Amino acid sequence: MSVTAEQVTFWVFAIPLVATAIGVIMSRSPVYAAMNLVAAFFFLAGIYVLLVAHLIAFMQILVYAGAVMVLFLFVIMLLSLGDEHLIKEPRRAMQLIGALGVVLLVAVLASAIAQARTSELATLAADFGTVKAVGRVLYTQFLLPFEVTSLLLLVAIVGAVVVAKERI
Repeated sequence: MSVTAEQVTFWVFAIPLVATAIGVIMSRSPVYAAMNLVAAFFFLAGIYVLLVAHLIAFMQILVYAGAVMVLFLFVIMLLSLGDEHLIKEPRRAMQLIGALGVVLLVAVLASAIAQARTSELATLAADFGTVKAVGRVLYTQFLLPFEVTSLLLLVAIVGAVVVAKERI
């Protein structure tokens, strides 16, 4: 079994991605968690590039690592969290639910990997990942989810403004 450069590059992006994702969960400071999330977004964009999804990688960096994370940092700083959130509280039920979720996630991933090994790889269309192809799929097959998502984001923005206005 030979190891290709693509596999090595995948692991170069995948291992730090998992490490930074764990850092998001395990970090006690919201700012450190947000910075770990930014790093995770960049590593995920690298994996998108490996999957020949250059548009998604570009949008991942531009939208999520840029705009959304700046918004998260503004919210964190607006809330001005003190040290009171660092006090350890007994959360046995939440920990058990989290552990159950991890077990279910590993089972789903193992099942998906087992199915992927048995199925043949699909060939990509010539325009896969281009702006035109993504726009065509987005505005034809996924128009309703796209519009619902935009409405949900609008409601979230209005809610954030209302919440922030009471604090200012």
